[in-house]
Amino acid sequence: MLLKYFYDKALAQASYVVACQKTKEAVVIDPMRHIEPYLTAAQEEGLTIRIVTETHIHADFVSGARELAAATGGALYLSGAGGTDWQYRFLDPARGDRALHDGDTFSIGQVRIGVLHTPGHTPEHLCFTVTDGAHADKPMGIFTGDCVFVGDLGRPDLLETAAGLHGSAAAGARGQWENVQRFRQMPDYLQIYPGHGAGSACGKDLGAVPTTTVGYEKQFNPGFMFHDAEAFARWLLSDQPETPRYFQHMKRINREGPPLLADLPTPETLEGFALADMIKSGANVIDARYDARDSSVIAGTIRILPGGTFSTYAGWMVDYDQPTYLIADAPNIERLIQELRAVGIDRVTGVFPPGQVEASKQFFPSVSPEGAQRLIDEQHALVIDVRAAGEYAEGHIPGALNLPYGLLADHLAALPQDRPLIVHCQSGVRSQIAMSLLLKHGFTHAVNLAGGYAAWQHQPNAER
Repeated sequence: MLLKYFYDKALAQASYVVACQKTKEAVVIDPMRHIEPYLTAAQEEGLTIRIVTETHIHADFVSGARELAAATGGALYLSGAGGTDWQYRFLDPARGDRALHDGDTFSIGQVRIGVLHTPGHTPEHLCFTVTDGAHADKPMGIFTGDCVFVGDLGRPDLLETAAGLHGSAAAGARGQWENVQRFRQMPDYLQIYPGHGAGSACGKDLGAVPTTTVGYEKQFNPGFMFHDAEAFARWLLSDQPETPRYFQHMKRINREGPPLLADLPTPETLEGFALADMIKSGANVIDARYDARDSSVIAGTIRILPGGTFSTYAGWMVDYDQPTYLIADAPNIERLIQELRAVGIDRVTGVFPPGQVEASKQFFPSVSPEGAQRLIDEQHALVIDVRAAGEYAEGHIPGALNLPYGLLADHLAALPQDRPLIVHCQSGVRSQIAMSLLLKHGFTHAVNLAGGYAAWQHQPNAER
């Protein structure tokens, strides 16, 4: 048996290729939308991808299952559990596609995959056991998707917080309790291959190592420490991170079937004079110029630095009902569009070269930690902490208002106009996004805290 691991750092998302080395057949589990790594691995190993599957309808990224099946001719084996609201809408029996249920099995050569229905994170969620039939008659591992992570469990509240399904969080917590009891009965040696790592919003405290064992999680995973279902549910539902705004779109896209990338339009290169019209129309315009030292924004746009979490930031900030335009340097355009499409931002209509719009550059007013303290003392400045609630709870500037950057747009009307606003995150990346939003909406009395909370902490005698 052959097992290959793939990891998207931006989305903290893991996917896997499992193959029979004798027959050279493979199954891909939880593929990302950018499928070239799987095609390359298959070519290098001489494999034919026969089956494409996934553990559930994902909420945090666009699935690559449909894309990969179309490219390889592999059959889609997807969950048929969870009720009518959570059925995939694009299975094709003529291709050999199959709906999976608890207790089902399927094989690729001598490798046998077992199907477990594990509702909790989502109603249709599946886990997959894997047995190397050439050498054993019992499973060696289990692909747990968003059910069990390293040191954590998948959050059960996303359908309620992202899709507005009242009562689904409590039901999901009960499901996760039953899943934990099921895992308690599994052998300790069983290897766990999770769907996410540290940084994912699908849990609250995921470990950074790529794999674990059932026995280790029984000993050290906080979710396995409870012996009372109600106490377990209270723990599981508490302190979960903010649900990214774009998650509601991902569930719909992945259930209905994302469009194939070849069917998406190619963005055109635009002249600078068109920028004002795009902004006026309500379109999303992202200032993705590369230079992190340039503390400016193209007026009327949202400044998102290209980097490891560009897709997540964009997913929080864009209006999915509007087209999206990029201001980006030519070498970065292809990668940025790929990252936007990873979270379903498919209507990338045009790109502005930075040189075409330099005249619209607007610099962020900034203030040092010492200057911020003077503004607080002398002008009663309001500090807006745009970090996550968990970061704020661990330490913050006294009197600061916690408005995570992705939720800031919902609270603009409540912000004061008669005193300075001091905006900060941990180091400065998220506060640039927040500052660009504030400037776009006329908050010219907002200033950016240079160096963020990290710089504030290093002041002599800084209050926390």
